[in-house]
Amino acid sequence: MSELKVRPYADWIEALRLTKAEHTSSKLARDGYHDVDDHGCIPWPEPIPFGREVSHPDGGTYGFGACGRSLGAWLAGHPVYIHPLSAVAGAWTTHPPGVGGWRPEDRAHHLSERQAKYNIIQPGIGAMNHSGPDMRIGLDLGWPGLLAKLRRYRAVNNPADASFYDGEEAVVEGALAWIARHVTEARAMAAAQPDPAAAANLHEIADMNERLCAGPPATLREACQFLAWFQAIDRMWFCGGALSQLDELLRPYYEADRAVGRTSPEHAIWCFAALFFNDTHYSQIGGPHPIDGHDVTSEVSFLLLEAAHRLRIPSNLGVRVHAGLDPALLRRSVEQNFEAGTGACYPCSDGLDPGYARNGVPVALARMRAKVGCNWTALPGIEYCLQDICRICLVSPLLHAMDDLRVDPAPSMERLWVSYDGHLAAAVETLKEGLDWHMAHHAANCPELVLNLFAHGPVERGLDMAGGGVDIYRLTTDGVGLATVADSLAAVERRVFNEGRIGWQYLIEALDADFEGFEHIHALLRGGPRYGAGGTRADEWAARVSALFTKLVRETPTPGGYTVLPGLFSHGVVRELGRNLGATPNGRRAGGPISHSADPDPGFMAGGAAPTAKAAAVALVQPGWGNTTPLQLDVDLGTARAAGGIEAVEALIRAHNQMGGTLVNLNVLAKEQLLAAHADPSLYPDLVVRVTGYSAYFRSLSPEYRQQVVDRILAEA
Repeated sequence: MSELKVRPYADWIEALRLTKAEHTSSKLARDGYHDVDDHGCIPWPEPIPFGREVSHPDGGTYGFGACGRSLGAWLAGHPVYIHPLSAVAGAWTTHPPGVGGWRPEDRAHHLSERQAKYNIIQPGIGAMNHSGPDMRIGLDLGWPGLLAKLRRYRAVNNPADASFYDGEEAVVEGALAWIARHVTEARAMAAAQPDPAAAANLHEIADMNERLCAGPPATLREACQFLAWFQAIDRMWFCGGALSQLDELLRPYYEADRAVGRTSPEHAIWCFAALFFNDTHYSQIGGPHPIDGHDVTSEVSFLLLEAAHRLRIPSNLGVRVHAGLDPALLRRSVEQNFEAGTGACYPCSDGLDPGYARNGVPVALARMRAKVGCNWTALPGIEYCLQDICRICLVSPLLHAMDDLRVDPAPSMERLWVSYDGHLAAAVETLKEGLDWHMAHHAANCPELVLNLFAHGPVERGLDMAGGGVDIYRLTTDGVGLATVADSLAAVERRVFNEGRIGWQYLIEALDADFEGFEHIHALLRGGPRYGAGGTRADEWAARVSALFTKLVRETPTPGGYTVLPGLFSHGVVRELGRNLGATPNGRRAGGPISHSADPDPGFMAGGAAPTAKAAAVALVQPGWGNTTPLQLDVDLGTARAAGGIEAVEALIRAHNQMGGTLVNLNVLAKEQLLAAHADPSLYPDLVVRVTGYSAYFRSLSPEYRQQVVDRILAEA
């Protein structure tokens, strides 16, 4: 694009929004509810011709060569999609069927019994993509440069087993073939397009992608197009979803284009909206510069924020909060949350950066960790961390501990705690053994074909990210169900051992009966002060459980020597975990969901101070090693306005950061609207909410997931 063209960018962004709504309706009709990120995949009704390479007697496709060639073939024949009013071409439909996974003989069957005992349903074994890419590698080299780099290091290393390079080259070659087919299609669409402006846009898409088939991006629009191709391919390969510091990635292109009149703020907003329409990859804006900590907020930060806001579809943009953050960026992001119901989330540097530096690294390196996932941050391209994929159920060890004392002649809180400690330690050890198993077998089974290209080391060494390709290995795990455990321990301590109002054996009988016929016991257990109310025994128990979990996870490495960083986060797994558990002494019934992340349970206190109290409670239980423990802040719009509005929420975010918090996820929704949408989602088809760390259309969520959001809003209102 040699000259900037004035076009109806606002109308074109609205067309993208309407198309996204149509795609969502089609996917809901075809697949039903989906309780995950609202990915950018488009519905494609026709069968996609594809022949994968079988590499194992079980009929599976495993390892670098077979997986890479199969993914490359999938890309080469993948459907072509171009929205005529978008700034970028391309979209993904689904994953290449039957490609990847683990060989039967490599699966961790020996851990199954212990995993089942401790309700470990997300052990991290075989998990993909939960590390961050360095997108500068791709932006600097382009697809042809990535291919040349692979061939150069193949020659340098001359490996006896060249399957790494065979697989990775096949992926890039497939990507180039896919892009080239879009060039042809864009020209054909332009010839048939009656609208001159749309036809010209299609010609520009063709020209731009022709250039990207020959070299790296040189303009802002080309950089967005390169990122869009990455997003689509990254999603196809086991649902990767990470970008990184998006404003800094795109700022040099914007500033260069502005200097020669090749872009304008409105044109840039359209380009960014097209990128967000393409997919819901995670990224951040603002935050401290790694070297000296100065704020990196720029004009591009505001334009990205505005693009996501105008598009008004699910997006996953984070504003990195720190002491020096441009107050105007924080203010505008909070205003947008009030205007739209949700918007940006808030990773917090005051908790994240010093926590990660405690692992013995310079704070400058800690500041490089960018938000690249639902709840997590990672060092772009140099760290393999398995974030947000390993979970420890904190509740299961409590039930085992109570069972240990079932017929104890002298039960006590101390004996209960010692038993809980032992079972939680066994659960953590089981998970650590699983992580070692993953690290020993993953690369040979299901390699990180996409992220390897955007990391420092894999191509140079010919090694997968999970198999020695990068320099930093700090794995992670998250505890789930903190409030359930804390409220249970506080209730047992108060009602059984302090007041003597419930006998120990009577409590066991009530739990065994799921409180049927024991309604008075149920009421007593639920009636005490709860975690989050401030200054309660439940608060003290929550801090003690978090400290124990942190010690068990971080104090010793895995048997294989890997450091594991603790956090407290549940994603949406609270119902799945709860289904496997009996009744608990906080009054939760058997099979019911356990508590979310480190948040107090809804209704933990009466009155209007719940958001402030919740923020203080979550800050109190932070493990403090650089993994996150998010605060889920769901605020009724009317309550928020009455309590100080935008300024009050902004102050709460800043305060949580100063208290050592690590992430704030925010919804500001009218209670009445949410209840109406829950009763009939079709009434509010455009309502977007932040479910946990991700945003989604409210109507796309199952009734159970919608109920989680409703319960939180009702509690705050």
